Amino acid sequence: MFRRRNLVIAGVAVLVIVAAYCVWLVFQAQSVKSNLEQARTLSQQSKDSLLHEDMSSASKLAGQAEQHAQDAKDTTHSVSWSVAAAVPWLGSPLKTGQQISDVAAGLTSEVLKPAAQMGATVAPGSLLAGGRVDVAKLRDEAPELTQISAAATRLDKDAQAIQNPHYVSALDTARSQVQSQTADIATLLKNTSIAANIGPAMLGADGPRSYFMAFQTNAEARGTGGLLGGFGILRFNDGKPTVDDLGANSELNKTFTPISLGPEYEEQYGYTNPSTDFRNSNQSAHFPYAAQIWKSMWKQQSGTDVDGVIALDPIALSYILGATGPVKMPDGEVITKDNVVELTESTAYTRYPDDQAARKQYLQGIAIEVVKKVTGPLESPQEVLRALGRGVGEHRISVWSASPEEQEQLEQTPLANTVANDRAPHAQFVVNNLGGNKMDYYLTRQIEYSAEGCTPGTRRSTATIRLTNTIKDTSGLPDYVVGKMGFLPGLASGVPRGSMITSVRLLATTGAEVVSVKVNGSPVQVIGSSERGHPTFEATFAVPPGETAELTFELTEPSTPGEAQVPVQPLIDNPTPKVYVPECSD
Repeated sequence: MFRRRNLVIAGVAVLVIVAAYCVWLVFQAQSVKSNLEQARTLSQQSKDSLLHEDMSSASKLAGQAEQHAQDAKDTTHSVSWSVAAAVPWLGSPLKTGQQISDVAAGLTSEVLKPAAQMGATVAPGSLLAGGRVDVAKLRDEAPELTQISAAATRLDKDAQAIQNPHYVSALDTARSQVQSQTADIATLLKNTSIAANIGPAMLGADGPRSYFMAFQTNAEARGTGGLLGGFGILRFNDGKPTVDDLGANSELNKTFTPISLGPEYEEQYGYTNPSTDFRNSNQSAHFPYAAQIWKSMWKQQSGTDVDGVIALDPIALSYILGATGPVKMPDGEVITKDNVVELTESTAYTRYPDDQAARKQYLQGIAIEVVKKVTGPLESPQEVLRALGRGVGEHRISVWSASPEEQEQLEQTPLANTVANDRAPHAQFVVNNLGGNKMDYYLTRQIEYSAEGCTPGTRRSTATIRLTNTIKDTSGLPDYVVGKMGFLPGLASGVPRGSMITSVRLLATTGAEVVSVKVNGSPVQVIGSSERGHPTFEATFAVPPGETAELTFELTEPSTPGEAQVPVQPLIDNPTPKVYVPECSD
């Protein structure tokens, strides 16, 4: 009897202890949750303050974030928490909590605090003054930026490895948030570190540099954005930019000697003479190809070489004018962020329908005034950098260096605008205008990419693009805009004025094969090839005024690991692709 009663008492005592232990863990979990939320919010605020050059607030907020993150880490590594975390499966959420707090603590102490402390030195307002970049200061800070970036990269890897908390959805949300935040900060610091390491030399710290600067007209689509419409030579000497030799594309008029970009490139594009005809020089979406061709053309045209190539389009110019303010033309016309795209991509062609020389001079004049504005003293360097960053993010600004070492580092950033050479799921649509007109000013796109689950071997996938020709009335528009002056005359016959005559090339996942290709539900033939490890499939068709053409590729592709990549070609519109591709693991 007594023994049974003692066992009952002992059992009740154990239950009480376990219950108290669970209550204590719940209390600790609430404390951890609160501290991590505070740390995440304060970290984001510190990053925003850094970007806005408020270094005092950035440093203060980073310190507060560090304290909350450290409190969370201390709690999750206490004896009681660690014992519970060691229990198989049941302890999984607690283990996840430890990993989240470890990353948060490292992010605040190893990344945000030192970044805030050195922020005043590398802030745009400090580096950009009097129309010049302080390349010496940027170079001095490169080692510390590299160290901070390395810490951010390591913590991002740790964040992506945080385990699934299984049955606690709130922790799964917290895990996703810290993974996203850490990846964002790591990418930002990586790009900043690369800029600090190669920027001084590229901006003339070790002697003058020169760059062929291409202005692309995406009213006539090409792989890297648009037709080469004009150019200039941008020079840097000890961080000071100047521009000369601004000219129209028609000035590239010599009989050029072709260059070789490899047998794969020649097979796909060689028949259009891309390295001797500027009109066909940038059909590929891989910017380094176009850059090497333009460098070659300029050397043959002028007898002088350049150290690299920079390209931008009128949409990027609109972002820049939004940061610098408008410019005034010699005749008094004001060019603003709101009218520069329409003026350069549409109005110029109706204003000068038959006088190409006058139109090109007008467009060149706009480019000159914008370049003068940007290369002079800036009232708000931070706003200009933000505008440039937006242009880079949309692939509207691209940079290539003739130095292999610099180019290797550039290709780790969006500036290089390369076609990714990897095995991740990939669907990249590339539009090229075959009509020789300016109809792509009226083009809008919808893009979708979907795939089945992560089945062993291969899976079915679908890549779709819808091209809408938004023009309704072509009266009053010159043939230069709505005519049919390009090659492939057979494709142009029988289609009305104002039709888009288009090549669409799909760069698919490595190893993908076509099952069927249809335009508006009807089968069409495609030309197959390959580019940078991706199979390519090209279809050509016309889109009459006011109509939509839906091009659908049914494929089989390997169930390869990695996040699906759907790069968007920088044309007038800026669609957001719809992606339904599950991410597979190795």
